[in-house]
Amino acid sequence: MNCKPSFSLLLSVVVSLVLGGCASAPETDHSSRYTLATDRAPSGNFDVSGLDDAIPVYEAPRRAGNKSPYQVWGKQYHVLDSNDGYVARGTASWYGEKFHGHKTSNGETFNMYTMSAAHKSLRIPGYARVTNLDNGRSVIVRVNDRGPFHSDRIIDLSYAAAKKLGYQARGTARVEVAAITVRPDGAMFIAGEPYSPGDPAGYAESRVEASGDMAMTNRSLFVQLGSFSSRDPAEKLLSQVRAVLENPMRVRAVDTSAGRFHRVQVGPFNDEDSARRTQSLLEARGFDQSILLTDTH
Repeated sequence: MNCKPSFSLLLSVVVSLVLGGCASAPETDHSSRYTLATDRAPSGNFDVSGLDDAIPVYEAPRRAGNKSPYQVWGKQYHVLDSNDGYVARGTASWYGEKFHGHKTSNGETFNMYTMSAAHKSLRIPGYARVTNLDNGRSVIVRVNDRGPFHSDRIIDLSYAAAKKLGYQARGTARVEVAAITVRPDGAMFIAGEPYSPGDPAGYAESRVEASGDMAMTNRSLFVQLGSFSSRDPAEKLLSQVRAVLENPMRVRAVDTSAGRFHRVQVGPFNDEDSARRTQSLLEARGFDQSILLTDTH
């Protein structure tokens, strides 16, 4: 009798150990640690009307869940040095009963009834404000997991958070994700700007209309390919992009609460469609770690 474990089984175990939760990670065999083969919403009508947003607090950096780079199903991903200044638009999905009660990537237990989320590159645990661009609703979630590992999605929300945003029935929504960072002294920043939860004058309330158009005239869309604490690797990446693309591009130095970062950005773009086309072109040419975000001119 051959007791040698199959390669697919070993791969499944390794990925599970490295990434923990792996929200929305594809599965290739029946050795999954999850009881359900496909994800689903909980039975009954879960009422989210009284469910509060996650409350951002300072949490000391941890190693758990922040290995970088990491690999899932042959594709490599990088975790950001800092969440400061992160803003991106794209498609959100949700995950629920299949993953409920299982470990997330940083060792916590996923609860689909709380305000949490999975992201491929934000440092965890972290916090983000997610806005549904089709109806203007916003929630604050705690990011404590990795995923979704689908190229057309940028964040996986818990079922509860998706229901608060109003897209749980159709599965996905067009959203904007803005990272919230908290300093040890309690000061908060959203997308790199001072922020106070519940403040109607805050950046998150003024930046997006329900139609998805940008409300701040001094901000535009960019395709960002990387953010580095030193300038040399940023300049190197910029020269690589210039070799395959003629669009305007730059290295933008940004001072954040976590220090100075150098963002490699292509743009600005006048509309989201143009930015998406350029992002797809870059991905086809090997630059597959880009995000779409708003930044100052």
